Amino acid sequence: MPQTGNIPAHEPDLTLGHHILAWAERYIVQPDGEFAGQAWRFTDEQKHFIKWLYALNPDGTWVYSEATLRRAKGFGKTPLLASLAIIEFIGPCRWSGIVKTAKDGTKIPVGRPVHLPLVQLAATSLDQTAQTMDMIRGMLSESPAERQYDIDISKTMIQFRGNRPGKITPVTSSTRGNEGARPTMVVCDESHHWVDSTGGPKFYKTLQRNTNKTLSQGSRCIQTTNAYDPNEESVAQSTHDAVLNGNPFILYDCREADPNIDLKDPDAVRAGLVEAYGDSWWAPIDQLVNVIVYGTNAAHDYRFYLNNIAESADTWMSKAEWEACYTDDDPVLPGDQISIGFDGSLFNDATGAVGCRLRDGRLFTLGVWEKPENAGPDWEVDVLAVEAVIQQAFTTYQVEWMYADPPYWQEAIGRWSLAYGDDKVFEYWTSKSSRMVNAIERFRTAATTRDLSHSDRSKLTRHVLNAVAREVPQGTLIRKDSPKSKRKIDLAVAAVLAFEGRADAIADGRLNRRRRRVVGFG
Repeated sequence: MPQTGNIPAHEPDLTLGHHILAWAERYIVQPDGEFAGQAWRFTDEQKHFIKWLYALNPDGTWVYSEATLRRAKGFGKTPLLASLAIIEFIGPCRWSGIVKTAKDGTKIPVGRPVHLPLVQLAATSLDQTAQTMDMIRGMLSESPAERQYDIDISKTMIQFRGNRPGKITPVTSSTRGNEGARPTMVVCDESHHWVDSTGGPKFYKTLQRNTNKTLSQGSRCIQTTNAYDPNEESVAQSTHDAVLNGNPFILYDCREADPNIDLKDPDAVRAGLVEAYGDSWWAPIDQLVNVIVYGTNAAHDYRFYLNNIAESADTWMSKAEWEACYTDDDPVLPGDQISIGFDGSLFNDATGAVGCRLRDGRLFTLGVWEKPENAGPDWEVDVLAVEAVIQQAFTTYQVEWMYADPPYWQEAIGRWSLAYGDDKVFEYWTSKSSRMVNAIERFRTAATTRDLSHSDRSKLTRHVLNAVAREVPQGTLIRKDSPKSKRKIDLAVAAVLAFEGRADAIADGRLNRRRRRVVGFG
């Protein structure tokens, strides 16, 4: 498959790329391998990317205000990112206003360094920035650039000697003072890991706001990423979605294998790898063929080696499957017969309630209470708010069945049983694997056969797509991706309980009950 991004095949008419490439290959060195210490060299594909990254409009502004390089694992994204950080720190990366003409007639704009460079290596953790920082140190150590520009190279920062302002420095989503900085370039590595649970999307918005302050001076963000998991709603995914929706100001360089090739066919795998890795001559194609053909994680192989977008192997519900269950027709109305599923906690987790209409399996969110990002360790679920939502549900709808997970809420469930009927409110221990496995399988089957639907593309969808499958001796359960994960699944569990309650209510003959008339709703 050829280039699937939006990067043009031809060269730009005006670009600082020619000047920048010549400068970089003169001043920085190869950081490791058999050519360590020799002059740095770009591949042809890397050169093409840089030329378009630094493409200019006739008025000297950038053609692209941000960029993403999505390539296979081992393509050389980190070294390229490191070289760009150095270029933005000391290289001729802003137009001087001068255009020279080469002997072949090519127009070559002349660049100049940034006057007050602040290059940020951005990631959701410091460990994630370490590899890029090590690469930068290796490219500068004992290089012509170190001597020419009088650079102080430390483990955590690259700066000028003699207190001259300007630096390359790492920043993370937990770094204080992110809001208000004025970076001249932000390089964002592995943006497929920038998800809600790591604070990635919010962090990226902050970085964009910061670069936008000096956008007229050439400041911008650049991302590198592997193919993303479409269930995770990462920064890499939202950027790709923007490109697919026609945003003309994002440069997107992506080379990938033909999708859905037979991973057990060595010839097909080899052809896919050759296509995905392009001119990365160092890629161990033979070894990767063996890794993929004899491996067991197809989604991982598609994403990381073939650069195809694929869902994680442990995903419980795919985004496409769940999206196909969405409808806004025939909304649930007051007085409709419903079942309720309830899954709750009290501290540092979420609590949720989901309704399910008996006649057609339509799911809808009654309420959810999640710990806010800025809440302290003493945060608790608002029990009175939960009580109010349950009371409102029984008042508004004809509730025929309610299944509620008892831990932390046994007393409340007991009150609900007394208030609304012990033939309607039941405990359902989700910790009993055999029973829960069967309920989850029925729900999963109903979703894939469209025997259920939902009307919530927001919170319920987020919780369902957060859930991962975990195999136990009895079958498949759903869990968070890790015990301390911020990616909540409580509404997904509540939806399973609501759908299970619907089935039991129908089996009990309650769907044939006369529909209750609700006063005040006509």
